Amino acid sequence: MLNNSAADQRDVTGGGLFTSLCALALAVLSLALALLPAPALAQQQQTTVLTGGMLISGLSVPPLHDARVVIRGDRIVAVGPASAIEIPAGATVIDTSGQTMMPGLIDAHAHLFMIGFGDEAGWFKWLQGAGKKYSIEKVMELSAWQLLMSGVTSAIDLGGNATESISLRNRINTGEVPGPRLQVSGPLVTRRAFGGFPAEASAVITTPKEGADVVDRLVKQGVDVIKAHAGLTRDDYFAIVKAAHANRVKVHAHVYAEADVRNAFDAGVDVLQHMGSAGGPTYSADLVRTISESNRPIVLTAAHRSWIFPDTVQFPGRLQDPVLKGLFPADIWAAMQDSFKEWPAESYFAGINRQIKFRSPQVKQLIESNALMGVGTDSGTPMNFNTDGLVREMKVLVDEGLAPLEVIADTTRVNARIMGKPDLGTIEPGKLADIIVVPGDPVYHNLNNLFSVQTVVKNGIVYKSQGKPMVKMPE
Repeated sequence: MLNNSAADQRDVTGGGLFTSLCALALAVLSLALALLPAPALAQQQQTTVLTGGMLISGLSVPPLHDARVVIRGDRIVAVGPASAIEIPAGATVIDTSGQTMMPGLIDAHAHLFMIGFGDEAGWFKWLQGAGKKYSIEKVMELSAWQLLMSGVTSAIDLGGNATESISLRNRINTGEVPGPRLQVSGPLVTRRAFGGFPAEASAVITTPKEGADVVDRLVKQGVDVIKAHAGLTRDDYFAIVKAAHANRVKVHAHVYAEADVRNAFDAGVDVLQHMGSAGGPTYSADLVRTISESNRPIVLTAAHRSWIFPDTVQFPGRLQDPVLKGLFPADIWAAMQDSFKEWPAESYFAGINRQIKFRSPQVKQLIESNALMGVGTDSGTPMNFNTDGLVREMKVLVDEGLAPLEVIADTTRVNARIMGKPDLGTIEPGKLADIIVVPGDPVYHNLNNLFSVQTVVKNGIVYKSQGKPMVKMPE
């Protein structure tokens, strides 16, 4: 448009000084565009059309067959039957026939500085020794790439080093590295440090005032949300929430026991994380009803222990999956295999029998309460890989009674609400163009197709097309 406007002005003025000024302006613009990251430049110029497949919009409506989606820049500009929407001239066309288009997945509970190593503390010990060439931020780059290649276009990183987390988020936003758009919490606000983890990943407090002070410091540093973790008192929760809300950021609480859930809820915590995967009896009916009626979201993270353990017992070959192997540098893969040798004995699974006993009653209780549910994974924990953790979590919810379309909406539309991103989570004109394409019909196949994401579009940029990554794995 700038070129056309300049030409029009030259016709009116007859050239001269105005022509020279326009030429200078165009030169400056060309230089500025050259300095933009390639994804940002592509986002400005590209029109992409996905056409022919079934569309799951993320809204509470049936899928649309033989659909077409038109993307211009980073936004969706048209959605509907292919027969009713023209393909713009010069557009890049991706044929999705025989496949399903759906919103990009959102993980409401990720940990990008971990990768699914058999022993969490052992992972950080390896990074300090044989793996010292990998910085925490480099590990997070790898996790971000794996998530994106698996169809996760947005994630909330709930626990890590603040400096590295903020840096990675910013570098993804500028297009320097590929990954999902991130919200990051930085360190856990806790009464006790997480053993074996980097010291920077915990902010240990001894009083409620210290909790409020930590919140103020983290917000000034640049975090997006606060993660309230273990051992907190009722007064701690109130102080943390008050400080966070004064800074206009949300608080996610790591809660299992009923007393902690109640304290966090009463204090006004915005998202109850882990509730429903406690490995104990169901919660009191009054508490569950109160939470359900409040419409405050719960993120269960149900699969990360009590489903992953028996699934791996049944098929330990998942730990040597050649597709998974291809998503890791060779030395990290070798270290991971070594970490899996005695995985059933790891302390992470010490209470597994009890957790398996109570897993279905707890999840069913929350499903039947009609509580508002987001979907998250606790990704990076033992054998909980960035590549399949979210789909495993989604399948648990389907297996325990939720309809596949509802689970997809929880993982996209509801998670977008949790992130406070109204322009994400559904495929509609005007929304950000975050779209994935999977083989066949994931609804009919109870979401199994989501393990094989073929195409990934984020912000209108195609990062994976017909099964082929368009960006390289971080080295």
